[in-house]
Amino acid sequence: MSSRHHIDDFMRGRIIGKIEEGRKITDVAREFDIAHRVVSRLWKSFKTTGMCSRRHGEVVLEVRHLQKTDISSYQQKGTGAPQLSRWQISFLLPQESKTIARRLRGGGLYAHRPVVCVPLTRQHRTARLQWCREHHNWTEQDWACVLFSDESRFSLSSDCRRQLIWRESGTAYRPENIQEKDRYPTCSIMVWAGIMINGRTRLHVVANGTMTGQRYIDEVLLPHVRLFRGAVGDKFVFMDDNTTCHRTLAVQDCLDSEGIQRFVWPARSPDLNPIENVWDALGRQIAG
Repeated sequence: MSSRHHIDDFMRGRIIGKIEEGRKITDVAREFDIAHRVVSRLWKSFKTTGMCSRRHGEVVLEVRHLQKTDISSYQQKGTGAPQLSRWQISFLLPQESKTIARRLRGGGLYAHRPVVCVPLTRQHRTARLQWCREHHNWTEQDWACVLFSDESRFSLSSDCRRQLIWRESGTAYRPENIQEKDRYPTCSIMVWAGIMINGRTRLHVVANGTMTGQRYIDEVLLPHVRLFRGAVGDKFVFMDDNTTCHRTLAVQDCLDSEGIQRFVWPARSPDLNPIENVWDALGRQIAG
């Protein structure tokens, strides 16, 4: 039966040296009269951190080890700093995640939000593949008749929002004279955009609140999409995603009455819409 006693740094170094010589953990534990799990935990700690000493009251974390080969792969998978630290040093001292995250930040490793991918079932993948096969022979002239559209929400300062509303609306009021009363304390706007590969674009700031089918008709289809339809002609095709407010009967009746042909769009396919690149560029400029 192994005895329970304190293991100092010198003893730790001797244990690590024995194992590095090729001795088995069981033999080393028997020789030093130490529990097998203690020696095994010490060896795992040394392989991960490169250190055999254990400082009480703080996490023994070798940041250089996390900055080596596998750190980029974990970040690409969407693992944040607290999750990564718990995975790496779960066998060390039990510490709060805030302490671990603080030490990671000290080494230049910051938290990353997990990348949330759109879940695709077999039916979704089949529909996407069929859609791509149906349109892979389209020419540039065919795609030039398509209006790609989407909505996105941006968080920005009050001054920036007043400037954007003033430029979009074309009103005579100056931005400094615009007074806003927000229902929610967060400062964000919803923007609808439509782009065509021939250079025709349209950007519209949607008022705060929930987008409904009737608002979609009054604020997007009639004042904006109908103008694109008149400029392009009978070959015009309108693309919008499968959001609930886009697929109401009122919206479909409006499109039919205006002679607007809707592009059949596979479900859960934002990566097929080139307007996502516009949102990325716009978001970067707003953040700057």
